[in-house]
Amino acid sequence: MFTVLANHSYRQLFLAQIVALLGTGLATVALSLLAYDLADDHAGMVIGTALTIKMLAYVFIAPLASALFRALSRRKLLVTLDLIRASVAVFLPFVSEVWHVYILIFILQSASACFTPLFQATIPDILENEEQYTQALSLSRLAYDLENLISPALAALMLTLMTWQGLFTGTVIGFIASALLILSVTFPIMKAANKNRSGIYQKTTRGIRFYLATPRLRGLLAMNVAVTCAGAMVIVNSVVIVQSTFGLSAQDTALAFTFFGGGSMFAALTMPCLLKRMQDRTLMLGATLLLILGLFSASRISHIIELWTIWFLLGAGYAWIQTPSGRLLTRSSHEEDRPDLFAAQFSLSHACWLFAYPLAGWLGVKLGVSLTFSVFGMVALLAFLLALKLWPAEDPEVVEHYHANFPENHPHIAHSKRLHSHPFVIDDLHEKWPRKSN
Repeated sequence: MFTVLANHSYRQLFLAQIVALLGTGLATVALSLLAYDLADDHAGMVIGTALTIKMLAYVFIAPLASALFRALSRRKLLVTLDLIRASVAVFLPFVSEVWHVYILIFILQSASACFTPLFQATIPDILENEEQYTQALSLSRLAYDLENLISPALAALMLTLMTWQGLFTGTVIGFIASALLILSVTFPIMKAANKNRSGIYQKTTRGIRFYLATPRLRGLLAMNVAVTCAGAMVIVNSVVIVQSTFGLSAQDTALAFTFFGGGSMFAALTMPCLLKRMQDRTLMLGATLLLILGLFSASRISHIIELWTIWFLLGAGYAWIQTPSGRLLTRSSHEEDRPDLFAAQFSLSHACWLFAYPLAGWLGVKLGVSLTFSVFGMVALLAFLLALKLWPAEDPEVVEHYHANFPENHPHIAHSKRLHSHPFVIDDLHEKWPRKSN
């Protein structure tokens, strides 16, 4: 897996991802402490609102940014977004009102909603070899999981030397270091996008339209629903099970999250080997079944060891679906359209989280956590059946199709027939997936 780090450009971008993640992790801890300082007993409401603002920015800003900024230099744009995030982190320690926090969080998360899909879409342009790109996806997943373990520990260490305001200094340093590392990379020249497009609405929805017209990506969206069912229940209700049901401590809650992260890390480490032996669809559908099994099993948890086991399995299933998604997006797009598709995946997947988070909490209170696990298990089962239908087992890269409405002199069919075959993706010339009869 680590041989991909021999590529200088990717290595610099991977390091940029790590330092930015550490900065974000420190900001998460610092934001909790800031909320408590400003709102005391109502800190949970402040944090919940901030998370909602984050999700709204992710859902709506990502596709809009992809439409507005696609013609700009990717390197300059990524560096600018890192500097914007660093600037927001500079101001956060000095806020005195809760509404200040909300405004700054919206700016910070809007910059992240612009940054993350563009950064993700750049990696397959640098690593054109699919095996190397698969390794990079696994490393990226590993980085996210390690950040969840390292950032809280680093924050605890820093708090022995400084006040919570000092944690934002680490955030600023992380984003600036990320910007400097990105500046050291020579980005491949991106193919020019088609300029003959209509207004801002068409440009903004372009990635989502292409995404929803691609069968394998419709299947991915269905599996994203299962992912959020499992992830939201773990994130929202772990503390309820561990501390209210079992009567254990906050340390035990942290340990439960560690098992979930451990499962995700296990999946990331094993994924390159698994994808040499099976298709993406097989692995991802199998992982969805694992999530369904875990959700139904969680409704009957009676001991902390059972919880650790189930959380590990849920973490593995979560990552076996999330991590290969970049391969599907790359396979389903031309280079010049890739940022639009990654932005669509970013937006649509976070829309699932936007519903799953509050439902996991609200249903957990109204129905009880055990019954809520069963409800979410049923939703995940429906998502699995939908994914089976939407993503056919026969999913070739080269597809025979027919252009009925093209004039005889159209460039696309000038050197071939109306009925022809080539690697097929949804684009301006192919707006619908061909039926099997074609």
